[in-house]
Formats: sequence, structure tokens, C-alpha cells
Amino acid sequence: MALDVYVGSLTRYYAGEWENVSERTARERGTQFRIGRRVGSGDPEPDIQEILQAILTWRVELNQSLDTRIAQPLDWSEDLDAPYYTGRPGWDGFGSLVLWAAYAEHPAMRLPATLPEEWDNDPVLMRSNVAGFRSRYSHLVHNVELWLPNPFEFTFEGEDVDGRRVVVGSTATLRRQLEELNAATWKANADTVTLWGRDALADNAPLEQNARYAFAVLLDLAERSVELRLPMKLDY
Repeated sequence: MALDVYVGSLTRYYAGEWENVSERTARERGTQFRIGRRVGSGDPEPDIQEILQAILTWRVELNQSLDTRIAQPLDWSEDLDAPYYTGRPGWDGFGSLVLWAAYAEHPAMRLPATLPEEWDNDPVLMRSNVAGFRSRYSHLVHNVELWLPNPFEFTFEGEDVDGRRVVVGSTATLRRQLEELNAATWKANADTVTLWGRDALADNAPLEQNARYAFAVLLDLAERSVELRLPMKLDY
């Protein structure tokens, strides 16, 4: 199963008015493709205004539940015409990056050469998630699926617009933590990171190679999220 990362309005996301990496590539090549999640699915045309209202209501409730935990109310663009961006770190890339971060804050433990099949049960990753441990890379290793373009240090579990339980973080904090991870491990400059993002994932590639690729993808999207004040979420 593919893993994409989406940056854009949640209205556009839930309306299915966007393309993932495979769909965009197919369209550019002139081959058959489907737009978003709904074309060809037999589902009725979504009501954009209903989706927008549901998201705005959800955001109000989210602000009320967080209350004084945030310095400023959560706010971002929900314009359907706002730009959107996608990247595909893949599960191998994303998992490798998560483990790279977890092992970076437990340097006495030996990093696996390749991504374990059940990487999300890795004992070192579990150490970074144990209650009371203050992870330096919390917005990456805490199983976050949705990041909001607002500055807050904590992650929290709540319902997304669909009513699913998800962990929510901040792209402002994620971007900073990614930069700190780079400074603590690779110390790569911007040109080098750009080159990492041009190397496609390869089967059975070393964990570090996959982590570098995913790092480049996520850092670029987190920067866009912060600069344009748009949410960022995993899509799978």
C-alpha cells in the first residue's frame, strides 16, 4: 500500500479534488488515470459546501477542546482554490525516517541496516513513545497522521473530520525537529537534501538511504505547509 503526504486545504482533500503522485504521473504521460478518490468510484458528487462547513465546525470544536493549551486559535486556509502539494515517501521511506529519528535519540542502540518488516513495533521506537519520555522528534515518532500549520509543541489524539481517531501535530514543530535531526546526524546542506529527494525508493535499500529520501520529501512539504498555512496529512 502506497503512502502519500498531502499539503493543502482539507476541503479539497475530502472532496477528492487532488491527485496523488501516481495519478499526476499518469496524466502527464497521457495514460488512463483517476482524479482524487472519487472519480469512477460510483460515489455521488460531493457537496463542497457541506464538506467545508463540516471542517469549519470541526476546527471550532478542536479549538474549544485545546483551549489554553495553544497560544493562538487554530486557523488556516480552507479555500478550494488554494494550492496543494503531494509527495510519496512510501512506507519504507517514512518508516526508515521514523526509526532514524528514534535511534538518533538512543545512540547506544544499534540501528538496523534495513527497515524491519514490523518497524512500528521496534523496541527503540517504543522507547521514544513511552510515557514520560520527552522525545526530541515527537512530531515524527509519535504516530502523527495530521499536522496543522500552527506552532505548538505537544501532539494529541483526537477525531479527524471523518471521525477517525488520529494523532495530530504541528508542521511548524515538525519542520524544526526535522532540521534538528539533520543537524544532529547528517549535517547536510540544502543542495544535498534536494539531491536526496530525487533518488527514488529502491527495494531492500539501506535504511539510511530510504530515511534520507523521506526526509527530503517531508521537509519540503512541511516548509510549504508552514509558509502557505495549509494542513499536512498522510494518505494511504
